[in-house]
Amino acid sequence: MPDYSKPYYPVFLDLTGRLAVIVGGGGVAERKIVTLLEYGPRVRVVSPEVTPAIEELASSGTIELERRGYVRGDLEGAFIVVCATSSEEVNRAVHAEAEERGCIVNVVDVPDLCSFIVPSIVRRGTLSVAISTGGAAPTVAKRLRKHVQEHLGPEWETYLTLLGEVRVLVMERVPGGEVVRKPIFEAIADSDLLERIRAGATPSAEDVYTEFVGARP
Repeated sequence: MPDYSKPYYPVFLDLTGRLAVIVGGGGVAERKIVTLLEYGPRVRVVSPEVTPAIEELASSGTIELERRGYVRGDLEGAFIVVCATSSEEVNRAVHAEAEERGCIVNVVDVPDLCSFIVPSIVRRGTLSVAISTGGAAPTVAKRLRKHVQEHLGPEWETYLTLLGEVRVLVMERVPGGEVVRKPIFEAIADSDLLERIRAGATPSAEDVYTEFVGARP
């Protein structure tokens, strides 16, 4: 039986340009592929049969597709591996190769063959909220995700994009390092800027910089 008391170390990975290998081509694999594509990896699918959506992604050049069963060596160069098959033999073989090659691997619905698990995710632009119960209660994780979604509206994406732009201006223009810049960032975070954006305001990064730092000399 899986050990649901085991703690997992939460981490956010930069997958840009890295190779993600998906073994399997059914509906579960399709959902995993669609999610992964949001994060910029190079996706390769290995499966003799695939869904129409996966076929379309391959035809458009969005993903690579090997229309055959998994064979040892398919994980060469992979950074992240997802195995979504109903074959215990394939699942164990993929896990074994991933472990040997140092890839992080998720064998869907088989916690004992996973070096990572996929949380429920809420995204608002660069803001990502990941929720996990360590596999003990996936239904609860999904309900918590819905709760978070209801409280983080689309204004958060605008707000955080703006804060990123303001941060660049402050780093470029305000000398003195962290001791000088930190109070500025805290003042902006403590302000009603989010509420103003929620109400329809559209300040620019220059507007916010001028408000909290002053006009550029």
